[in-house]
Amino acid sequence: MIVIREAIEHEFEFIRRQRITAYKQYEHAVPAEHLKVLLKAISSEITVENGVEYLVAESDGAVAGSVVLFPPRSDAYEGLTGALDYPEIRMLVVDTQFRQQGIGKSLIEECINRSQKKGFPSIGLHTADFMKSAVKLYERLGFIRLPQFDFVPLDDGIVVKAYHFDLTTI
Repeated sequence: MIVIREAIEHEFEFIRRQRITAYKQYEHAVPAEHLKVLLKAISSEITVENGVEYLVAESDGAVAGSVVLFPPRSDAYEGLTGALDYPEIRMLVVDTQFRQQGIGKSLIEECINRSQKKGFPSIGLHTADFMKSAVKLYERLGFIRLPQFDFVPLDDGIVVKAYHFDLTTI
C-alpha cells in the first residue's frame, strides 16, 4: 500500500540522495555539463521554506519516492521562469526498485489535490524531453504544454518545457 505524506525532517538527507541517484539515469541522455547543472539543482539542501511542501510516497515503511510542491509566486527555478501565479511541481522522483507501481502518479495526484483544496485554479511543472517516462505521465494525467514559460538553462539545445493543469476542470 502506498501512503503519500509530508516528509519528516530526518528524511531530508535520504530524499536528497535518492533524487541524485534517480536523476543519474540521464547521464547518457544529456551533455555532461547539463547533467552537472541538473544534479546541482536537485541536490540542494532541503530546507523548510515558506509554503514549500516536501511529500513522500511510503511503501511498506520505505520512502519510495518524493516530490516538491512550490506555492504560487515562488522562485522555484531561481530566476529562469519568473514567479508563476500557480503552484509548481518539482523534482518528482521514484526509486528504481519501486517503479511501475503508480507511485509517481500518486505523488502528482496528491499535488493536484492539495492545490485544488487550497482553491488554486491551476498547477504547473517543467520537464524536458529526455525525461520520457515523466512526460508520458504528465500528458496522460492531462497536463498541457505552455510553451511561453519554457526556458533553456544552458546553451546546449535542451529546452525545459512548461506544462499546466487546469484544476477547474476536475
